[in-house]
Amino acid sequence: MYGIILAGGSGSRLWPLSRELYPKQLLNLVSDESILQTTFERLNHCMDAENIISITGTKHISNVRMQLNKLSDKSVILSEPVSKNTAPAIAVSVKFIMQKTSDDPVILAVPSDHLIKDNKKFADAVKKGEKLAQDGYIVTFGVKPHYAETGYGYINIQESLGDGFKVKNFVEKPDADTAKNYLNSETYFWNSGIFMFKASVLMSELNKHAPEIINILDNIDFTNSNEIPFIEFDKMPMISIDYAVMEKSDKIALVKLESDWNDLGSWKSIYDVSPKDEQNNVFVGHVLDKGSKNSFIYASSKLVATIGLEDTVIVETEDAILACKKDKTQEVKHIYETLKQQNDNTHLIHKTVYRPWGFYTVIAQGDGFLTKIIHVNSGQKLSLQSHNFRSEHWVVLTGKAKVVLEGKELILSPGHSVDIPLKAIHSLQNPFEDGLEVIEVQKGDPLIEEDIIRYEDMYGRV
Repeated sequence: MYGIILAGGSGSRLWPLSRELYPKQLLNLVSDESILQTTFERLNHCMDAENIISITGTKHISNVRMQLNKLSDKSVILSEPVSKNTAPAIAVSVKFIMQKTSDDPVILAVPSDHLIKDNKKFADAVKKGEKLAQDGYIVTFGVKPHYAETGYGYINIQESLGDGFKVKNFVEKPDADTAKNYLNSETYFWNSGIFMFKASVLMSELNKHAPEIINILDNIDFTNSNEIPFIEFDKMPMISIDYAVMEKSDKIALVKLESDWNDLGSWKSIYDVSPKDEQNNVFVGHVLDKGSKNSFIYASSKLVATIGLEDTVIVETEDAILACKKDKTQEVKHIYETLKQQNDNTHLIHKTVYRPWGFYTVIAQGDGFLTKIIHVNSGQKLSLQSHNFRSEHWVVLTGKAKVVLEGKELILSPGHSVDIPLKAIHSLQNPFEDGLEVIEVQKGDPLIEEDIIRYEDMYGRV
């Protein structure tokens, strides 16, 4: 068996903690591991690590690789050069798998942002689905509703197929009254977005219902490279696997997913799965509360003091605060989209940004300057690079820094500094045991992260 982890997406409904360049699947929301990491481990219960293919966008690949390499050095990561929704992502991943094996394997495709704690029941459902997939069905995994949710799609089933059911039809996100009717019905299930199929069956159904995807896929070859070519992939339609295949095919079956399941798609869903105090509150971080009930308060960098709140969500980050009624958390995506339309970087990136070598925090910026604190983990190093539009000045705060500047090596201790001129080839490195912290002052225009020309990089970003 093979697995595909769909690790793209922006997680807009979990703003301000989730940002476009560091979305929810990379966050440690409910445990010490990210949702992506727990997804990988769940699949690893069902298949070998080298058979798990994660597909993500180019802007996320370094963080995805960093997180998954902590679990296994055998996992495979594909990078979409442009986001085209789930149908092209699944199709190109299946093509990759088919070119790497001579078999016609069963493939399990899962989102990277679901919470499932009962891995045994999940594996039991996968085994049932595998039988139906071998029989030529595309299997979807349905969750029996336990409340009238309007934020999920639904699946309506008909006759039994032994370990599953024949699917009658898919239903879009319903209004409140319709969701109540579905809740009381025995034939409607939440659509988990988890699918299983034989490679040949999916390709055949794509050819029947979305031939434009297959036509483009024919021009993509993974024989000598794992790279997805931009020129071809950019021609793909922007379409989900639901619209492309699932809602059109007559080969769809459903298996009940009887483990716990939550798609962590809103702050209310995070509240629902979190441990609560006697007043049904969830407090994360430095929170001081008097008399609140049924509320979720998340503090990431400051003290948040609350008094007498009810059914309220507050999320504080370094540069943004969200406050809303708990039943309005699905609408957070509208705030995210408005920020995006206004070119406000608060939708895009945190003040603290994680990289494979460590992280940096922006502490001040203005006209022509930007100041960061850079933390480089032991044994890590930034790429050998240059900049066309900015010079830099580094001051070591803690640890020792190895600086490569125009072919010369310098060792700097705390208090020592160095100037990096415009267009100079340089690298900041930490080959020592202790962590390294450096203040970086940039001067120039424009001051953008894209102003990097890489010559060597241990994380494969050249």
